[in-house]
Amino acid sequence: MPRGKREGLLIAGGGLAGSLAALAMAKHRPDVPILLVEEGPAFGGSHVWSFFRSDIEEANWGLIEPLIVHCWPGYYVAFPGHSRKLKSEYCSARSEQLHAEVLEVLRPDQYRLNTKIVAVRENELVLAGGEKIRADGAIDARGAAHLTHLDLGWQKFVGREYRFAKPHGVDRPVIMDATVDQTDGYRFVYCLPFAEDRMLVEDTYYSESPSLDMEGIGARIDAYCALRGWQIAEQEREESGVLPVAMGGDFSGFWRAGGARVAKLGLRAGLFHPTTGYTFPDAVRAAMFLTRQKDFSGGALHDAFEGYASQTWKRREFYRTLDKMLFRAAEPHERYKVLERFYRLDPKLIARFYAAQSTTFDKMRILAGKPPVPIGRAVSALKKG
Repeated sequence: MPRGKREGLLIAGGGLAGSLAALAMAKHRPDVPILLVEEGPAFGGSHVWSFFRSDIEEANWGLIEPLIVHCWPGYYVAFPGHSRKLKSEYCSARSEQLHAEVLEVLRPDQYRLNTKIVAVRENELVLAGGEKIRADGAIDARGAAHLTHLDLGWQKFVGREYRFAKPHGVDRPVIMDATVDQTDGYRFVYCLPFAEDRMLVEDTYYSESPSLDMEGIGARIDAYCALRGWQIAEQEREESGVLPVAMGGDFSGFWRAGGARVAKLGLRAGLFHPTTGYTFPDAVRAAMFLTRQKDFSGGALHDAFEGYASQTWKRREFYRTLDKMLFRAAEPHERYKVLERFYRLDPKLIARFYAAQSTTFDKMRILAGKPPVPIGRAVSALKKG
């Protein structure tokens, strides 16, 4: 797509959501000209995204299959009073594969890297230096903005990918090891064994604060490896993240603050799982939703995606209610008990929860029985919401 005024769609931001949208359009709507613009040197940044196979609708699997580097037949969880092996298939994708797929599928005139965007309007991108690119419509996928409109806790993590001197002996992911000391809220360690001597080890916290003590958390990761008897030969990479955990807020205000009359994707659109903060399944669904549009003018895209995001937010009220219980009814050092109880439930219910597709019966089952938090505090937390 050459510079200047043209037909088609502008996608601002080549992270996960923007790149998947561009790939979906190129594969399913080649009749619509596109231009994907990314500020950084690579699409997708530097990330590992993981998800349950059941999070992704089968019809959408083809969009992400080239990005996947590993799938396991199940996973483990461990808590002070309970451990379990579950059989739900779990997969990981890497940003390097996303970058390569964008370069493979899109023509060179359909993307630009190392291009700073200073403003997105409904049918225009304004670049650093004053250049303007106009088209029928634009969609903003540049990441979170103006989260102050939402009532949030945080899931934050530091992850290190190691090569060990000897095989680590772990045959599938450990999604939650909450047997570790409970610090800064609910803490657990997450492990992805990519090879017999390679593993991603993440130290994760459900916390009131989004701040990350990189040095302190890194030391805890190294100590965890030492405790497990994993001798580190080399640290190959490190990543960190801070994901929103939603308890409520003014969603309409959040949407408007992210850009008046501008269509949005990803975290900027509020498309994330309220409890985990994960965006991967929603990014896939939103990309496919984009391909089903008939009108790619800026106003039509805005109305379509505002409606889509608002309805998604409304449907997920149950998860935000549980988040209030986790953050406001449980003492920080006892939050693990909420997850420990949850992981005693039926594996299919757990899978539907992560896919944000819990049935009415699932919701009743999750709430049934004696709550793992004081009843008085639970009622108080719900009233505050």
